[in-house]
Amino acid sequence: MSYKSKLLRISDALNLLRKRLIKSADSVGILTLAASFFIFIFQIGFLHKPHELFVIGKLYNVMLGLLFVCLTIRLLLKRRKNQGIKLIATELALVSVILLILDARMSLTGFEWASSVLYGFFNHNASIYMVLFLTLILEISSSTLKLSNRNTNPGLLFLISFVLLILIGTGLLILPTASYTGISFTDAFFTATSAVCVTGLVVVDTATCFTPIGKVIIIVLVQLGGLGVMTFTSFFGYFFRGGASFGNQFLIKELINEEKLGEIFKTLVKILILTFSIEAIGVVLIYSTVDPTLFDGKLPRLGFAVFHSISAFCNAGFSTLSNGLNEIGYRHNYNLHYTIGILIMIGGLGFPVVFNFYKLIKQFLINKLRVISRKGMRKHYPRIINVNTRLVIISNVVLWLTGFIFFFFNENHHALDALSLQGKIAGSFFNAVTTRTAGFNTIDLTTLTSPTLLVIIFLMWVGASPASTGGGIKTTTLTVAVLNFFNLSKGKSRIEIFGREIAHESVRRAFAIIFLSLVVLGLSVLLLVYTDGELGISNIIFEAISAFGTVGLSLGITGHLSIAGKWIIVITMFLGRVGTLTILVSIFRKFNTYLYHYPKENILIN
Repeated sequence: MSYKSKLLRISDALNLLRKRLIKSADSVGILTLAASFFIFIFQIGFLHKPHELFVIGKLYNVMLGLLFVCLTIRLLLKRRKNQGIKLIATELALVSVILLILDARMSLTGFEWASSVLYGFFNHNASIYMVLFLTLILEISSSTLKLSNRNTNPGLLFLISFVLLILIGTGLLILPTASYTGISFTDAFFTATSAVCVTGLVVVDTATCFTPIGKVIIIVLVQLGGLGVMTFTSFFGYFFRGGASFGNQFLIKELINEEKLGEIFKTLVKILILTFSIEAIGVVLIYSTVDPTLFDGKLPRLGFAVFHSISAFCNAGFSTLSNGLNEIGYRHNYNLHYTIGILIMIGGLGFPVVFNFYKLIKQFLINKLRVISRKGMRKHYPRIINVNTRLVIISNVVLWLTGFIFFFFNENHHALDALSLQGKIAGSFFNAVTTRTAGFNTIDLTTLTSPTLLVIIFLMWVGASPASTGGGIKTTTLTVAVLNFFNLSKGKSRIEIFGREIAHESVRRAFAIIFLSLVVLGLSVLLLVYTDGELGISNIIFEAISAFGTVGLSLGITGHLSIAGKWIIVITMFLGRVGTLTILVSIFRKFNTYLYHYPKENILIN
């Protein structure tokens, strides 16, 4: 054997060893993160004696040591041809911080950390949580991009992400420190599903049942469920890796409803920035409008503002008040009602619509600056506001005005009778908005008249707009169905509006969604009549539609449902949030293209 052949064999052997070491480091790293997560859950989820906390601290040291070794092996041995510089910098920073934490906790180098100003940070558990959280985000994001390829069904991935989030949320809510008196598995699963599906229906009182830890778990589930787990993981995957394969891009493109592949990362960034910016503004407004005397200090007041801002923008309807916004001290705070109502409206419009208006305002301001500075002529950008945005805005305005007018005049001498004119206007506005998908209440719904309840049922069924944080069949679905009705009446074979023709695929999807919604609601009501018929058929219908539309309003029967009834509502909430059509497509979808057509034949209808 020649010298060159020996070198090649040695090189191949070393390369094989390198790959095995990297694979082993990745496996050990994932197992270490999983173990660290369970240690963290065990620490915060149970009450501990001092010696138990000492053992937990030592286990954290072991976990950090293993992570340090795994990350170091990856940094030294992994080839970075397709890896972004941000990923390398992040892993290098994590290795450095882990080393500093271990040195501060175990005095590895003999450095006098006690005299250092950084000792308090590196020796505190918060530094460990930060490192573990960042490493976990890094691994989940990388795994998401590996799973996401062009052959992956986006609907199925979307479905699985929601199921996993609900299961994790259920496990966290069962923890002893999450509730004051304990909670059953069914109630925990119901609450987790309601939070992830941004519904707001509750079988236990959120205010009195859950501890601050439990409330934090609920609002985190609401935030992740409102935006979608894939939005967060895809963003971090893009950020750390500096890009993604075409397969990743095609899948994420469908998940976030982006038309251009090159705009995917920008769209993810815009979604997150827009969400957190609006929620931050909501926190400031809510904090400044609530009465300070209702809280024990600034921190509980801030917690209330954060919780309700996220819950409102995500159209969740969860509240830390037992009677919702109908609680004494809040029911006549009309500035609070308007603030939460506007957050609900923005969250229910959908991100594409908001981005469309952002682009319009941006171009308007640029043209104004060009005219003022005299640096050139105004530029005309045709059709910035597309047909989808126009239909969404028109349909939302019609539904808001319909709800407002009907509520104001029909309940003027009933539910709103004791209020001033200002209160009646605020109440009518808020209930026209919240009944769409939010679920907050400023009045007792059991005092409403039957006609008003029927209008609310219709609004809950329609819900919010596509690509929003709300549920229901969506406003564009109803609009397309109505347009198709008028076109059939006029004998037209296609739907034309605003100089555009609505695609036949959109019409087919609209009618499929409407039909499936009626099937799901019919089955849900039928089963609930069998399991909880004593609660009243009208109450059951209202509850089922509220669950399917992910609204969260109730006539007071949610807590009285049987165990079977709770699971029926859980399934209804899940189908309403994920979408029955999405589930069917994820199961039966095939990528075959048929190049033939059978002869057409008309079927007698009506």
